[in-house]
Amino acid sequence: MSWLRKKDTAPTPEEAIRKLRETEEMLLKKSEHTETLIKNELLNAKKHGMKNKRQALQALKRKKRLENQQTQIDNTLTTIEFQREALENATTNTAILTNMSYAAKAMKKAAGDRSAEDVHDMLDELEEANYVADEITKAISRPMGYLKDEDEDELMEELEAIEQEELDKKMLEEKVPKMNLPNTPKNNPIAPKPSKEDEELAGLKEWAA
Repeated sequence: MSWLRKKDTAPTPEEAIRKLRETEEMLLKKSEHTETLIKNELLNAKKHGMKNKRQALQALKRKKRLENQQTQIDNTLTTIEFQREALENATTNTAILTNMSYAAKAMKKAAGDRSAEDVHDMLDELEEANYVADEITKAISRPMGYLKDEDEDELMEELEAIEQEELDKKMLEEKVPKMNLPNTPKNNPIAPKPSKEDEELAGLKEWAA
């Protein structure tokens, strides 16, 4: 009878989740080992090839069996993961509901004797106080003196005009290429070459002198 009572005792959600995780780890290790065996059998089949057809076929048969085992392991892993996730979600939902119940009791206690009508009246008072405070803030922050909105708009227009003028000037300078003009010769006139008649006339003058 004692073993029946022990068998009927349901494990806690934490214990069940831990067991499922252990099963997952075991199946993952087995899956990795099976994957290694499949690769080895594939290498054996390639190694023998047409040299030893019988051994190559045996390697492919073992590879096929291992692939079937791998498929079974993958399906089992999927089932285990689904069970674990469902159990984890159920545990989380239970904790959420418990905390929500505590929160509802705390809210009820915090409200005390206040009714919904009292809360609405308080909110109306807060809204009115916020309106008055907003109007006071607007009145205090209203521009005074010489700098009003109109003046600020004029200044912005003037600034934009200055910026546009500078931009146009810069674009004009970029469009007009600089011309490399030859250096202007200094005022150093070159004496014209005397003609033949001038030379003869100068010779007569020298003879007459």
